[in-house]
Amino acid sequence: MATSSTRPGRVVDAHARPAAAVLAAVVGGPGGLTRVEAASRRQVHGPNEIPDGAGRAVWHVFAQQFVSPLIAVLVCAAGLSLWLGERTDAIFIGAVLLLNAVIGTTQEYRAEQGAQALRRMVTTTADVVRDGDVVELDARELVPGDVVLLSSGMKVPADLRLLDVQGLRVDESPLTGESLPVDKDAGAPVSVTAPLGDRPTMVFAGTFVGSGRARGVVTATGGGTELGALAGRLRQPSMAEPPLLARMRRFTVVVGVAVGTVAVAMGVIELAQGAAWHEVVLVGVALAVSAVPEGLPVALTVALAVAVRRMARRAVIVRRLVAIESLGSCTVIATDKTGTLTVNELTVTHVAVPGHAPWDVSGVGAEPTGAVLVPVGGDGPALAGAERLALAGVLCNEATLASTDDGWMHRGDAVDVALLVLGHKLGITRPAAAEALPQVSAIPFEPVHRYAASLHLVDDRTACVVVKGAAERVLAMCATMAGPDGDVPLDRAWADATVARLATGGERVLALAAGTVPWRDGQDLDHGDLTGLTLVGMVGMSDPLRSDSSAAVAACRRAGIAVVMVTGDHPATALATARRLGLAERPDDVVTGARLARAGDDAAVERLVAGATVFARVEPAQKYTVVAALTRMGHVVAVTGDGANDTPALHHAHVGVAMGRSGTDVAREAAEIVVTDDRFGAISAGVEEGRIAYANVRKVVQLLVSTGAAELVLVLSALVIGLPLPLLAVQLLWLNLVTNGIQDVALAFEPGEGDEMSRTPRPPGEPVFDRTMVERVLLSAAVMGGVSLALYRALLAAGWTVEDARNSIVLLMVLFENVHVFNSRSERRSVFARGPHRNLLLVGGTVAAQLLHVAAMHLPFTQEALDLRPVSFSSWVALLALALTLLLAVEAHKAWLRRRRVTGGVRPPRGSRP
Repeated sequence: MATSSTRPGRVVDAHARPAAAVLAAVVGGPGGLTRVEAASRRQVHGPNEIPDGAGRAVWHVFAQQFVSPLIAVLVCAAGLSLWLGERTDAIFIGAVLLLNAVIGTTQEYRAEQGAQALRRMVTTTADVVRDGDVVELDARELVPGDVVLLSSGMKVPADLRLLDVQGLRVDESPLTGESLPVDKDAGAPVSVTAPLGDRPTMVFAGTFVGSGRARGVVTATGGGTELGALAGRLRQPSMAEPPLLARMRRFTVVVGVAVGTVAVAMGVIELAQGAAWHEVVLVGVALAVSAVPEGLPVALTVALAVAVRRMARRAVIVRRLVAIESLGSCTVIATDKTGTLTVNELTVTHVAVPGHAPWDVSGVGAEPTGAVLVPVGGDGPALAGAERLALAGVLCNEATLASTDDGWMHRGDAVDVALLVLGHKLGITRPAAAEALPQVSAIPFEPVHRYAASLHLVDDRTACVVVKGAAERVLAMCATMAGPDGDVPLDRAWADATVARLATGGERVLALAAGTVPWRDGQDLDHGDLTGLTLVGMVGMSDPLRSDSSAAVAACRRAGIAVVMVTGDHPATALATARRLGLAERPDDVVTGARLARAGDDAAVERLVAGATVFARVEPAQKYTVVAALTRMGHVVAVTGDGANDTPALHHAHVGVAMGRSGTDVAREAAEIVVTDDRFGAISAGVEEGRIAYANVRKVVQLLVSTGAAELVLVLSALVIGLPLPLLAVQLLWLNLVTNGIQDVALAFEPGEGDEMSRTPRPPGEPVFDRTMVERVLLSAAVMGGVSLALYRALLAAGWTVEDARNSIVLLMVLFENVHVFNSRSERRSVFARGPHRNLLLVGGTVAAQLLHVAAMHLPFTQEALDLRPVSFSSWVALLALALTLLLAVEAHKAWLRRRRVTGGVRPPRGSRP
């Protein structure tokens, strides 16, 4: 079979070829294929289905938990301990590694399974000509060359070159982002380079027939369709690394190098002092255990898992944990328009009764809630005129709208559905109107005519004709217009001004007219009957904004996040929507896909992207081009969308956010986050939760690294001045993973501080260890390490045994941890400004950590394993007093930071509160 593409069975230029030439290219005919030939081709091309992107297996998620330099250091430490016969240490380290892997696997796999459950398994059938007969087949049976029949309400099962059409209008928003139905014409001339949205001779898999009928030949199936090409891009690895992974990778590399350097240096010192190899290795293990924040992987996973649950309560489902922080760190949100910012349901937003300015209509979408908002002082005759207008829209209509147990259900062309909804808002329903004025003839909508008409029986001698269509076509049929006291001559100036006013707002304008004609049995409505009509009014239709879109966009911009619209819609429609959102004002703010295509190199594309807030009439691949340019420019990019056309950008962004209710399966598969209620406002809520999650990660890192650094200071200082090892490796593990581990997990549950959305995003290249973090760690390590060393040295000088001195030092470090976890609740706010009631789990975790250590000092098994002994109450109180010195030191540092910030020593981020 001849094709002009490497994709299976795909004719890439089918839209530009005559229908006969396409039939020849696919070796088909208007009478369809035989069953034998279809079966043969199916062996070649396979089933007409897009391969699902399989979720990760449990074992793969589990294995991923060990891909970290921190984990590698611990694995080495466990191996060395086992080699030296220190089985207790080795078992303890191994148990920690296993616990971390199990927790991480559980959280990530649950998120993955929750997203998989959102997939909708829909079986599509198609009416196909086989052996000259029309048969209904599973759409998976289609092959190139099949002839398919389409009618209103059908889902297009494959890419088809149209052979003939009858008033065909198709909803292509899942593929192109075009919010309005597209008129199709099998004989229209089309350029080879025409974008998907400008190919009236084609219909594409995954789109929907709004009205009309058609016959077409399959030019591509499965992975060869335009939808399949988008899905195929999902199998390519994303170019954007999540910011959290990048930061933690740099952090772990620094820690690993530091640990290795210190261990080697101390090994050299120990050997120079005559120590045995066995002792040198034990010291190295102790240093590694003290320096590595072993609890970080668990705490990090828990912090993100907490955010997953919080986001789920705000209608946001997270598929991949690191996506939470990516959303919180984003500097640009590139959002689709149709279905994301708007409801993707055509709605009558204005009605214009002759002689009056347009009136607003409340309510959006296909649910008939709302009303025509008549201005104060509006008269009864004018309202009656609106009812007459609505009646005309209900009569000349082929759609259905009905209330069911599952809500309002509709079927048919989007324009017709919108007119039925308007009728309901004014108390006029199609069944009642059809009973009063039964339809006896009709002229269906044809793109070439740009109007539709219907004939309705009034009585035995009279019929009324109703016309709806493009304003310029309907106005040419009218001689009069409706007035409060009867019909009056048509005021063309009013009509033209009304059309211009509505069109300027980006609305689609539809005019409606009516008239009476003599009736005789068997009479058919003819185009010649459509003269001398009366204009009953006009309606303005648009895809309205979601109720919270404007507020959510404004909230993101206040948070320092730029919002850009990337859509396949017409530039004028996109600009009108952007104006309502406050994203753009001038046509110069809009960049079209054609301009992107002409840009040439990356530098030219980046110049275009830098100067625009709206990208319109863009191809799916060009959405990715915009995202890639923003990424190269140093932004952390979040992409939102619901259609298959959004998938390349969703997949390759730092974080993809798909709409869960109206979104396509392929879009949800490409995204890391799914918004279940389709509100853009949920995205801004997700940003806030992402920022809280990263702030909690920083708090946990600060807590763990501070205590680890303090242990390192203590161990190194003791060895340098010739004291025995102040803490054994197993004691260090106990401190880092058990007592501190309970608290850092509780710290991950810390609620937000309330000003997250008033701060600007952190610079993408900013490390976890910024200046504030470094200062806090150094100060805390100096206090904890210095006080512990002084106490250890004093106890030994007082004649205490090494074991007893170590026992007190371990308890002192636990108390330091208890104090420092409250210091870590905020980087700048005083511990006394954060009431403990805001995180009762942290209070409970701190008490539990202390009680656990007290129990370990008294239980025989832990006494032996950890070399611990009970202490007197007076000793406990004295050690607590020493631990409180850390609270005083950190409070002083916080006060200094607040003063430095106010006086200008540190300039606050743009947009943040002082």
